[in-house]
Amino acid sequence: MLITRTGIAAGLMAGALALTACGSSGKPSTNTAGGASAGGGTNCGTGQLKAEGSTAQKNAIEQWISDYQSKCSGTTVNYNATGSGAGVKQFTGKQVDFAGSDSALDPSKGEVDAAKTACGSPAYNLPMVTGPIAVAFKLQGVDKLTLTPSLIAKIFLGKITKWDDAAIKAANSGVTLPSTAISVFFRSDESGTTQNFEKYLAAAAPGDYTAAPSKSWSGKVGSGKKGSDGVQQGVSGVQGGIGYMEWSFAQNGNLGVAQVDNGAGPVELTADSAAKAVQAAKVTGTAGDLTLKLDYATKAPGAYPIVLVTYEIVCGKYSDPAKGTAVKAFLSYIAGDGQSGLKDLGYAPLPSSIADQVKSSIAKIS
Repeated sequence: MLITRTGIAAGLMAGALALTACGSSGKPSTNTAGGASAGGGTNCGTGQLKAEGSTAQKNAIEQWISDYQSKCSGTTVNYNATGSGAGVKQFTGKQVDFAGSDSALDPSKGEVDAAKTACGSPAYNLPMVTGPIAVAFKLQGVDKLTLTPSLIAKIFLGKITKWDDAAIKAANSGVTLPSTAISVFFRSDESGTTQNFEKYLAAAAPGDYTAAPSKSWSGKVGSGKKGSDGVQQGVSGVQGGIGYMEWSFAQNGNLGVAQVDNGAGPVELTADSAAKAVQAAKVTGTAGDLTLKLDYATKAPGAYPIVLVTYEIVCGKYSDPAKGTAVKAFLSYIAGDGQSGLKDLGYAPLPSSIADQVKSSIAKIS
């Protein structure tokens, strides 16, 4: 079904964002945490914050910064949407105060130890955004499409090359599919979106997709594009295009979004169907870290299975206490009031059970 983008200002910029938080009221009062309190109860730190990483959360964090600046004064938040891999490298290289990543720090790649060294304390993976991964397409005359895990794997691996392939027809009774060639688009940069998409394929279609999930796309066909917006633009530019991207980008491009049938019937991508999948996730992190384990092969009725969670990766304790206060204040806002507008932006709010744990972990930041 084609979904029209709503609720996002047309002027959102596509590159790095640098917004200065400046309140509309007078001088803020001081709170007990060492920050400032704006009208409405928002606690505000002071100074400048630098962050980098996930493009999947770009639309959300742009809105958060815009809203935060209307409530607080004295804080500047700069977020550079360059991809999860770049964000983690900048964080472990001590170039940014927190990173956005669609995958938690990977201990097998030394990321956990590198982050601990950079922070001088353990780092936390804090889930903040539920970003459903849309299998988005552009196909004239087709506004409703159902795909199974096997079909998705075969399409992205180049084993199915025409939209009227018999296997696609079998899953879409009553839909007239053209003989248009399939044009695959994927992320060319290191991406947590890619890693989560590959985790889904490996779990839900193990007979078709056998590569180890990675932040670098493992397929050999199609065209690579940088960032979620790059993939969206690629799919939008050709009839027969298909790509994986965070849902809000599919909405921005007015692209078709496939229903996914994991074995319990086709499930349309909505904020609620994505939230059902995340609600069943298990917390595997300890001592403030909230790394989640998602069940990509779920057959729960009404659960959309291709989801990612974007983490804000932070230090448990910052060497500069003022920096820790500023990070704590900003994350407290987005874990609280900031969740309320996510549905309008093409994301799903955190389930309350996970949101409560996130708030508890944020409270430990110093």
